[in-house]
Amino acid sequence: MSRDDRTPHTDAPEGTERLQKVLAAAGVGSRRACEDLIFRRRVTVNGRVAQLGDKVDPATAVIHVDGERLVTDTRLVYLAMNKPRGVVSTMADEKGRTALADFLGNRVEQRVYHVGRLDADSEGLLLLTNDGTLAHRLMHPSYGVPKTYLCEVSGPIPRNLGKRLMAGVELEDGPAKVDSFRVVDTLGRTAQVELTLHEGRKHIVRRILAEAGHPVSRLIRTSIGPIRLGDLRAGRTRRLTNAEVAALFKAVGD
Repeated sequence: MSRDDRTPHTDAPEGTERLQKVLAAAGVGSRRACEDLIFRRRVTVNGRVAQLGDKVDPATAVIHVDGERLVTDTRLVYLAMNKPRGVVSTMADEKGRTALADFLGNRVEQRVYHVGRLDADSEGLLLLTNDGTLAHRLMHPSYGVPKTYLCEVSGPIPRNLGKRLMAGVELEDGPAKVDSFRVVDTLGRTAQVELTLHEGRKHIVRRILAEAGHPVSRLIRTSIGPIRLGDLRAGRTRRLTNAEVAALFKAVGD
């Protein structure tokens, strides 16, 4: 049977598009390359293996290529932002303080929302999106998406601090612990430490370190799950790549 002799599993409703065209528009490759992916059974649509000739609605279809989720709804926006210190984690602030939307201007046509928060004195990586389902999963503690922070704290740092934090410290609203900890640098009476945790309680990083006797003077979030801050400058945003979006979906089990 030739490729062109294959038929879709179901009659396609009006307004849908050929799968290879949707894949190509999403940046997977040329239409010919996308046809080859479909032919080799490397594409699934809504949980079933796709066939050449299938048509899909790019706004609603759940498409995976080699097991990785591909977003084909062009209305969905996924951004990384380096929030500067002193900026509140809201899109607009009723008190007139500098907010996240002040850095977007007219560059984003769709309205986006921040995933989680950083307090005004903290800086670093925030994700912005209008994908409510993904945002909910990234924030919900049951999905266990880790976040990494670089903190400047008072020193010196005892050798057993990492073990203590990974074992857990008692806070007023219950115990808390980190997933990993390391000392990055020591600078006289201060030190830079990096820790990773998947909790989302308010001010949790500052509270854990303060309880351990090392209050934070500067806090930068450097990663959320697979997404890293990298060299993104303060106040700047960038669109996530297809691979990064797929990695986010994988992090929440989709």
